[in-house]
Amino acid sequence: MQPDERALRFPCAGDWLYGVLSLPSASASVSTPAAAATRGVVIVVGGPQVRTGSHRQFTLLARSLAQAGFPVLRFDYRGMGDSEGEARDFEKVGDDLRAALDCFCAEVPGMREVVLWGLCDGAAAAAMYAPQDARVAGLALLNPWVRTEQGAAKATLKHYYRARLLEPAFWKKIASGRFDAAQAARSLSASVRSAFGGAAGTQNGAQDGAPAASLPERMHAALNGFGGKTLVMLSSADLTAQEFAGLASGSRDWQRLLNGPAVTRHTLEGADHTCSRREWHEQVVGWTAGWLRAW
Repeated sequence: MQPDERALRFPCAGDWLYGVLSLPSASASVSTPAAAATRGVVIVVGGPQVRTGSHRQFTLLARSLAQAGFPVLRFDYRGMGDSEGEARDFEKVGDDLRAALDCFCAEVPGMREVVLWGLCDGAAAAAMYAPQDARVAGLALLNPWVRTEQGAAKATLKHYYRARLLEPAFWKKIASGRFDAAQAARSLSASVRSAFGGAAGTQNGAQDGAPAASLPERMHAALNGFGGKTLVMLSSADLTAQEFAGLASGSRDWQRLLNGPAVTRHTLEGADHTCSRREWHEQVVGWTAGWLRAW
């Protein structure tokens, strides 16, 4: 049964934002748990991306969750897709998210709480916004963005180079004489220097003479201050996901946070950043829907 869908337009700081609301069909809402009728999902897009997502990822996710009984809103930030205004950094979309939640709650009056579902820096944006809005009861984060130069280098050394050594194509390239050893050595050396050359870089400059907190530090503070449930889904073949996974192995604070009772974690073996294969996408949908029903 296809969900009911309609286009929406709502204001944000003088600009109009556009989105699509996916609602459970009448038959779906009869057979789903009570939580589904009162809990909705806002999809927070990642990167320079629009509400459809790569290979229609967000469109398909929204429709699947609506079929499971959960209303879903996906929309374009200011400056992206159909929406008006200037494009902005993922840490500056708080007004966009608040406007989306205002519209969502008005369109679905029986809904009492909202889950923010985000990919990549959309996951980071959702995590940083959630503690500011009491309507947000949950976060579903797929391959969250916590990029620093040091973190990316460590993930590359641990996962990319190790996997490369096991690839038959790599050794065939060497045997054929097409392997540029000098360039590879320079790249490896640069990664080693970035990974072990000092503390992770700070973000967004400094204020009052003190260095600004790094993105992982700001993410930790936001998640630690959030009182709701959190679902973390990581793709094993994605360096962004592996950089996030490395936080837990390198920090007791992150270990305590991610091992807490409010956090559910899954790893999708072999999957890439956007879970581009059908079976990967369907697993993400299944994890999300099951988690939404579980509390």
